[in-house]
Amino acid sequence: MARPPFLRLLMLAVRQLLRDARAGELRVLFFALLVAVSASTAIGYFSARLHDGMLRHASEFLGADLLLTGTSPAAPEQIARGRQLGLEHAQLVEFSSVITSDVAIQLVSVKAADDHYPLRGQLKSAAAPYGTEQSGPGPRPGEVWAEARLFAALGLRVGDRIELGSTTLRLSRVLTYLPDEAGDFYSLNPHVLMHLDDLPAAGVVQPGSRVRYREQWRGAPEALTAYRQTIEPTLAANQRLEDARDSSRQVGGALGRAERYLNLASLAAVLLAGVAVALSAARFAFRRFDNSALLRCLGLSRRQALGLFGLQLAMLGLVASLAGALLGWLGQHGLFYLLEGLLPADLPAGGPGPALAGIATGLVALAGFALPPLAALGRVPPLRVLRRDLLPVPVSSWLVYGAALLTLGLIMWRLSLDVQLTLALLGGGLLTALLLGAGLLAGLRSLRSALARSALPWRLGLGQLLHRPLAATGQVLAFGLIILAMALIALLRGELLDTWQEQLPAQAPNHFALNVLPTEKEAFAARLAQLSPHPAPLYPVVPGRLVMVNGEPVRQLVSKDSQGERAIRRDLSLTWAAELPENNRLLRGDWWNRARASELPGVSVESKLAESLNLKIGDRLSFSVGGLTREARVSNLREVDWNNFQPNFYMIFEPGTLQDLPFTYLTSFYLPARQERELVELARTFPAVTLLQVDALLAQLRGIVAQVSLAIEYVLLFVLAAGLAVLFAGLQSTLDERIRQGALLRALGAERRLLIGARRAEFALLGAASGLLAALGCELISFLLYRFAFDLSWQPHPWLLSLPLFGALLVGAAGVLGTRRALNVSPLTVLREG
Repeated sequence: MARPPFLRLLMLAVRQLLRDARAGELRVLFFALLVAVSASTAIGYFSARLHDGMLRHASEFLGADLLLTGTSPAAPEQIARGRQLGLEHAQLVEFSSVITSDVAIQLVSVKAADDHYPLRGQLKSAAAPYGTEQSGPGPRPGEVWAEARLFAALGLRVGDRIELGSTTLRLSRVLTYLPDEAGDFYSLNPHVLMHLDDLPAAGVVQPGSRVRYREQWRGAPEALTAYRQTIEPTLAANQRLEDARDSSRQVGGALGRAERYLNLASLAAVLLAGVAVALSAARFAFRRFDNSALLRCLGLSRRQALGLFGLQLAMLGLVASLAGALLGWLGQHGLFYLLEGLLPADLPAGGPGPALAGIATGLVALAGFALPPLAALGRVPPLRVLRRDLLPVPVSSWLVYGAALLTLGLIMWRLSLDVQLTLALLGGGLLTALLLGAGLLAGLRSLRSALARSALPWRLGLGQLLHRPLAATGQVLAFGLIILAMALIALLRGELLDTWQEQLPAQAPNHFALNVLPTEKEAFAARLAQLSPHPAPLYPVVPGRLVMVNGEPVRQLVSKDSQGERAIRRDLSLTWAAELPENNRLLRGDWWNRARASELPGVSVESKLAESLNLKIGDRLSFSVGGLTREARVSNLREVDWNNFQPNFYMIFEPGTLQDLPFTYLTSFYLPARQERELVELARTFPAVTLLQVDALLAQLRGIVAQVSLAIEYVLLFVLAAGLAVLFAGLQSTLDERIRQGALLRALGAERRLLIGARRAEFALLGAASGLLAALGCELISFLLYRFAFDLSWQPHPWLLSLPLFGALLVGAAGVLGTRRALNVSPLTVLREG
């Protein structure tokens, strides 16, 4: 037979594919791919859109989607480029100024904004101090809004006129909420909001003034990305771009944690997709051994036979992946419609990324896991036409499956972009499968002695498993992976998120107190103990700037836009402490009481900043503090929990290093709601103290946690659907053999009730073993995730002991239901075909 050209081979593959589709042989593989891709696509869209929505909601802390900030006005071409891209624009100028009254003087933080401010979130104000809050546009020209603490400090009333620089403005309302106030976390002074048109008349912004210019932008993600790519090369040294992740460490950390949780659910679905494809592809190849042998007899070479079946799989995979992507896209729309009242109304569309990722997942998984059985089809001996007991020459399955798992791992890493998360999930699952798979194989072989003493249904059911122990072990691993994925997502929703929420307790500090004078420290601490149940310690604070590392200018040691580069552009809050602060963990080096004697005092450095600055134990640091230079030696590196709303510091000095410099104290405390009067009295008793409220930031973080909890609950439904589909795919992969065995037993006189009992015994044992495998694997993977991915303390989970019973019920019921066809086919028909 002449070698057919590729087109003829393609047409033959299409005809065989259509014929087999009508006969129903490829339905299992098609359905497995369809479910895998649709679940992956739907989860991808749901995660991506919800994450983008949370990021957009969190951008309220900027008052915009993107912020261009600097100490000088933006260049005209920078503004023009944003407008060319169709972005909405608002301008802000921030500076400090002094407001005086007949009784006092107060330093304030002034925002001069145009009519478009804010682009995200809403301004809120009241007609009188502590009056009813209302949302609306900002002050008109000639008016100014101020926070209630300024009214209390200066004895002002609504309607009074105040002097701001060279102009006089009327206090028209009480400022209660600024969307971007939380981004300026350590703002030391009361906020005042004025109109940008009044700024020239005030004359407070002069050359050399400490001013911050903010250009706010809002628009489509594509336009924002294009603007960022265009503007970043033109940024001056005193300019930077910020988004919601950059504006607040707490918000950025919450969004990062949310993204990792959602990625875990997506990775579980990817694993299930790989199992479904592997089981279905194995059945595809097994049922084509005779067909391949016949084609080899008709003259097809091994490569041509392999290409023929490869084309069939490729066409099937492409059609199933496209259909699955469409189904997943429609499914996520239905999901968001059902959750319309619970999720933000302006969620972004999501783009084609999740659909392409779902298609790629299906095709790559098909290629990787279909490769071993597909290679076997090319090795079927032509003599099998006469002797059906002949099997293909075995291939090096370890190498092929290793490549398939590596491919799957790369897909998982691409979905999460987190090496630790991928290795913890994939490595933990593989290690558990190898160890427990070997144990299961040994356990099945040890059951032979108990088989003779069992009832007939158990002997038939256990005999089915013992006849092919390796295949039975594979089934247990497959079913165990399904239950493991379900249990892991349930654990993720029930415990990891609860652990996260415990990091934001109901009485988390919601106020910061700054500028506490040393002479007022004891009196302030005593008053705070009366108001707040658990105030944080008072830490001394000295502003200082890191200037040298080992005698070299620090600016030469950092990369642009790194954490270290941002830290050296401003004064740091320096402190000293005799004991390691709570929620700080020593990573390297010794604390003061164990430090070696040195000619320089010691300093403790936050680990991430030390990594950005390439600092190590023993390095000599030079600080500019109050016009003086102070040197210290790096004694240790600390890990800091920045999400606890406690005073945290990059640098903590050894006691006795900075006490001779002017300093104030800083602390945080919790004040229950509706105690504004007590807060005003505290401000009046200690007028030099600045009190900063962070309730809005706490509320936003709790809102993000609630959104992620809801997302995980509904993502779990997709994972459950994918798991059940994989379960039935696994049952279908052994259906042919079960039909032959059932027909033979019925021909020998076995009753239907006996066969059903044998099926129940077989699948109950498979399910119990799978549940045990899932429980142990879930514990191992949760330990790895807690220890290496989420940095949480791990403890055993007793509820996982119920998984063997759950597995026996689930797999037992699904097994009897999925193999009922084996009891309905006529024995005569099966025996004639055999």
